[in-house]
Amino acid sequence: MTILVETADDVMAVERLHERTFGPGRFAKSAYRLRERMPHRLDLSFTARIGTLLVGSVRLSPIRVGTTKALLLGPLTVEPPFRERGIGYALIERALAEARSAGHQLVVLVGDEPYYRKAGFRPIPKGRATMPGPVDPERLLVCELKEGAFEGVSGSIRPDWNAG
Repeated sequence: MTILVETADDVMAVERLHERTFGPGRFAKSAYRLRERMPHRLDLSFTARIGTLLVGSVRLSPIRVGTTKALLLGPLTVEPPFRERGIGYALIERALAEARSAGHQLVVLVGDEPYYRKAGFRPIPKGRATMPGPVDPERLLVCELKEGAFEGVSGSIRPDWNAG
């Protein structure tokens, strides 16, 4: 398996992967609604391939939590026949490592804490951050790429239009 930075040439293949794995219901999810309003960062988004076959993808998009810059992780997807092989976790590790080395301090996602815990994500304390639309607050997670980066951070999660 190889993990590569997503390129503009990968965008349509990744979109087809999302369509196959998440179906049309993805458009109603709050995290998707937030992501559709901003472009993801190609330099911080990755694909997993076995040979030339695209089998997984993870994307990071610029957001703010209140006034604090952060990244939104997702969608993370792996083709069903290739799940349970560590591909998703390898994609997350690569994305977080690249984000950290680029100077980012926080990554937020909506997901299952038991799965994402091993990558360093923990639940955001209730009321500290809100997303537009319905989101189960127990599924709202944060990973500090720099220790203490989430201290004092609170507010609504929204696209960061000024991200460069």
